[in-house]
Amino acid sequence: MRRNYWKIGEPWVWATGAALSVTLLIAVTLIAVIMVNGLGVFWPGKLQQLELKDGSKLLGELIQSEPVHRGEGLRRQYKIANRDLYGLDFRWIDETEILRADHPATAIVLEREENGDFFGFLDSVYASGLELPAGAAPYAQLSAALDQVSAMKAAGHATDQQLSTASYRLEQLRRDQLKAEYQGVDPRSSSYQELLYEQERLKADFEQLVEQQRKAQTNLRQYQSTFSDANGRTRNIVLADIVQAYRPNQLAWHQQVFFYAAKLKELIVGEPRESNTEGGLFPAIFGTIMLIFTMSLFSFPLGVIAAIYLREYAREGFIVRVVRIAVNNLAGIPSIVYGIFGLGFFVYGIGSNIDKLFFPEQLPTPTFGTGGILWASLTLALLTVPVVIVATEEALGAIPREFREGSLALGATKFQTLLRILLPMASPGIMTGLILAMARAAGEVAPLMITGVVKLAPALPIDGNFPFFHLDRKFMHLGFHIFDIGFQSPNVEAAKPMVFVTTLLLVLIVLALSSLAIWLRNRMKKRYTFSTF
Repeated sequence: MRRNYWKIGEPWVWATGAALSVTLLIAVTLIAVIMVNGLGVFWPGKLQQLELKDGSKLLGELIQSEPVHRGEGLRRQYKIANRDLYGLDFRWIDETEILRADHPATAIVLEREENGDFFGFLDSVYASGLELPAGAAPYAQLSAALDQVSAMKAAGHATDQQLSTASYRLEQLRRDQLKAEYQGVDPRSSSYQELLYEQERLKADFEQLVEQQRKAQTNLRQYQSTFSDANGRTRNIVLADIVQAYRPNQLAWHQQVFFYAAKLKELIVGEPRESNTEGGLFPAIFGTIMLIFTMSLFSFPLGVIAAIYLREYAREGFIVRVVRIAVNNLAGIPSIVYGIFGLGFFVYGIGSNIDKLFFPEQLPTPTFGTGGILWASLTLALLTVPVVIVATEEALGAIPREFREGSLALGATKFQTLLRILLPMASPGIMTGLILAMARAAGEVAPLMITGVVKLAPALPIDGNFPFFHLDRKFMHLGFHIFDIGFQSPNVEAAKPMVFVTTLLLVLIVLALSSLAIWLRNRMKKRYTFSTF
């Protein structure tokens, strides 16, 4: 009985199940930790005002409590904000130092464009020229002033867009001028003079827009308010520098829900600020999704075609065995090696030659001879194509030989058999390879750091300017964003909430894309009924 127990492999079945359970438990625990720390970041916490034994006061948001290392009571960590006043955002306080704690209703939180949040109390509003409610409380006047300043800033965004368009057009004219000079066009020719005239006209328009923007900024910065911290230190803050003002201790639950929803919307569609530790992540989300799709466009067809050739057409021999060994070994090479290869082969090799052939007038300034989303996508495609090849080969190999023989016996050619019988039946397995490739590509950062990703990209790879899809542009990526703010930020403690939020967002994007691919795979399974992979 015992011999049969070992002979049929029952212990290995249990060992495999245990290993799978442990793996799933680790994955679920990791996701749970990320969700617990990431989902609560934007919920508005109440402000506590503490009176300490040394006579000072503190206004802050309670973050966590933990035992003092001496084992005598607890200590609390507060976010105290006011970085420009205190030089730090967080402070630990022993409970034994606290005399009194309360929640003042008039405590106010300001989200600022720079220097982080401000915690304090509103003293007065200086907004001469704005229509403020006469005799109203200072907070009502501040809200009315902020609404009007926000409307003026929104109007100024139209000027910013015009400036961006004019700047892009000027850059294109500069390139046209360089190209004409490189081609030896006579400076006295009508085409060259017309080019110079257009440049002068656009420069005049650009300077007029800059002056218009400067006046608008000067006008906006005259509106200010005075605030004081818990110890009475006052500070004048320009209203245009305030992103949002609210009193967290007076928010009802439904107002907290609206506040949370608004912050989620800002996270998804907003632009980053404060060195990426505040604001939205739209450029990074856009760059990540675009990178995955562009990578798939190269990796998927290349991997499937290579696998079909190896499985269905190549004759078994020494060379095919070497190729299969090479493919399997490629899957185990560290990703940074792919990055170095992409930098040398794509950027310095192909990119530099493209510049010499098509953009010689721009040299030594590179166009394609520098990092960009095209080279990063190709590098990741090389990194993930072994996964697609192996998965596709396994899927094709799992189809019984009788299906091929039956199709050929009915008069179909080998290509018709491949196209109408084998590929549909293998499609679920091929989609599995694509899912694995997309998941790995989304999480890779090392090769991107040297092939095109940046901390803050000035423009998206897609915009309304011809040719609309700018493959040479650098881009932002959620994985690099996590690395940057988590390990490169000078204020790591303040950036920690955004690390969890960005990680949660990256996990959700990977799950969403994988779920879409799994849904397609399941539809293929139902349609073609047979699948053993």
